[in-house]
Formats: sequence, structure tokens, C-alpha cells
Amino acid sequence: MSEPQASTPWTEPAVPVPANPPQAAPVDALALWQRFPAAALAGVDTARAMWSEIVPGGGHWSWRMPRGSAIRFVALEDGPNVSAVLYSALEKLERYNMPDSLKAQHTAHYQAGHVLMSDMGRSLASVTADSLGWHDPLGALLDNERLAAKYGERRYEDARNGMYRSGKDGLLIEIGKYGLSKRDLIAPVNLFSKVSVDAQGRFQFAPQHAKAGDFVELRFDMDVIFAISTAPHALDPNPVYAPKKVGLLAWRCGAAPANDACRAFRPENARALHNSDVLYL
Repeated sequence: MSEPQASTPWTEPAVPVPANPPQAAPVDALALWQRFPAAALAGVDTARAMWSEIVPGGGHWSWRMPRGSAIRFVALEDGPNVSAVLYSALEKLERYNMPDSLKAQHTAHYQAGHVLMSDMGRSLASVTADSLGWHDPLGALLDNERLAAKYGERRYEDARNGMYRSGKDGLLIEIGKYGLSKRDLIAPVNLFSKVSVDAQGRFQFAPQHAKAGDFVELRFDMDVIFAISTAPHALDPNPVYAPKKVGLLAWRCGAAPANDACRAFRPENARALHNSDVLYL
């Protein structure tokens, strides 16, 4: 009878452990902004960049943006649309209020100098840079019914990433990540799009309002839950579903200074920014 063999204790094989990524190049923080047109980043301190993204047409995404940060949006193709909604990250019942923002600033469109006010009279964000002079607050969202009637249907099961996505669905998916639902979906700001009103009171969409290289920047004056969709504008007359990609660069710009151009734009803006400042004393 053979002698029992002594068991050899198992040892984990030696596997080299990769070094931690350097602080200057953290994981998933690719410098995608370096692909953007240089002129579209004028005034941005790229040394203070937080992250950058390229959002494809028809895509959607969201972030929790801290007070004193900004996002520079850059059109990477002609004719993009970015539908954006904003909620206070401190109290989600406080959110962007389109009627109050327009009424207080005596306007029907947004441009540099304007602020996006909450229903509590605070500035959630300010438009601090802009190459277009007109961004639409009135044109609402492309929903699934209008999407199907206008473009037909291409589902994920058949088209994968080529599926047709509505702006409404995209934003509902994003705000749902923060415990918000359909009842919380508010009127968006449609960046890069222009909608005017004719003599008969009808909305008129301006095709190709934005060109590749155009930009707009939002500075966040509060901690904000910020969600976007790059689906086509609801009033875009193009019969072909062809949403455009947009570049985003987030950076730390600091809170609005005392001599901020948005404070000086209108007394109502100064009051809204003051109300935000008081919240963070």
C-alpha cells in the first residue's frame, strides 16, 4: 500500500498588479476636448477641465454638476439640438422654470447674459458664452408619437445603436436615475436651436441655425442635476431622422464673481444670482 501524498497548499498565482493611473490622466477621463475646434474653446481654462464627452446624435446623458462648474457645448456637425433639463441637487422639487425665466428677463430666447431660474427665484445656471445669440426655450420635446409619425420606427431589436430615440424618452431615462419620473419632466432648454414666432403667432423653426464649431456655455450657480438629449428638435422640418453629435467639456470656472456679466445683464438676473449665493453662505 502506497504512502499517502502530502497535499501541497494552494497559492494564488503571482499576477502583476497594474499601477494606478496617474492623477493627471484618471480612468475614463479622456481628453476628448482636444478634438474640438480650438476656436470653440476660447475662454475655457482647459487646465481646469473635469471631463469631456462626445454625445452622438439621438443620445442622452446626465450629470450632477457642482456649483462653480461649467459645461461648454460645441457643435461638431451642422444643425445639432441639445434638449436640457435642470433640477436642484439639494432639493429636487426645485427645478428650472421656463415661464419665470422668460418673464423676468423680458425675452423669448436665451443668449449670453441670461440665467436659467428655478421656481424659487434662484439661478440654477447662467449662459456665460455663446456664438449664436439664440437658443430655444419654447419648442418642447420630440415625443414618441411625433417621432413615429414623422420618421417611422426603428427599434433597438432591429437597428441596435441605429434605433430612433425621442428626446422625451431620453430625458425620462436620465432623470429616472435620480428618482425622478414622468410627472417631474419639465419644459427643456433647446440649445443650438432657434424658434421664432411669425405675424400669425405660429412657431417657425430655423433649419441649420447652428454650424459646426458653434458653442454655448452654461455655468452652474447651484449644485444641479443636469440631463440632456441630442434627439432632433420637435419642430425640425427635416423628414429624415438625422440628429447630430455634440462635444461637451466640463471645467471648474468658479462661482459668479461680483462683476459677472450675467449679474449686470438685468436687475432680475442679479437678484436670482444673489438668491443662489445666499443658499451657499
